[in-house]
Amino acid sequence: MDVASLLQTYGYPLLALGCLLEGETVLVLAGFAAHQGHLHFGLVVLVAAVAGFVGDQTFFWLGRRHGAQMLRRFPSIAGQADRVHRLIARWHGWLIVFVRFAYGLRIAGPVLIGTSGLAPWRFALFNAIGAALWAPLITGAGWFFGRAVEAVLGEIHRFELWALALATFFALSWILWKLVASRRSAR
Repeated sequence: MDVASLLQTYGYPLLALGCLLEGETVLVLAGFAAHQGHLHFGLVVLVAAVAGFVGDQTFFWLGRRHGAQMLRRFPSIAGQADRVHRLIARWHGWLIVFVRFAYGLRIAGPVLIGTSGLAPWRFALFNAIGAALWAPLITGAGWFFGRAVEAVLGEIHRFELWALALATFFALSWILWKLVASRRSAR
């Protein structure tokens, strides 16, 4: 099985799974794959926007229903709750959109917003706006990254298996690093 077959078979489900959680790394890689013709740019944007929206809605509802227990479990996040609640009271729309683009807040942000008492329909509205902005911007970054790599290396189809392996290695290393760092900060 070659890279194109792997991406066409598993690319969209992996993209959806990645965008349910953090998403940026997976989405940049999907944009790169779309540039190479392995995935369709519009479908990547659609899958990312829907999965990102659903993921943040899920974390919002987790915060709304189990926020107190979650804040007790993660005191580093709990320390930010008062500040987030003040910001929500004043700038809820902008904050909800911004959280999607903020490094390290993609999960904690919606959980904290869920603990704030903000009306669920308001969160859903601004979450949808954020997802609609985030998906094409990050996918586009991957697309243009692919263009830049191609301009430097020429025809990169010869190297795509190595490039995919290297990109996957770096993505998994980054995810592992974030998990370890978040567990250390939670202690």
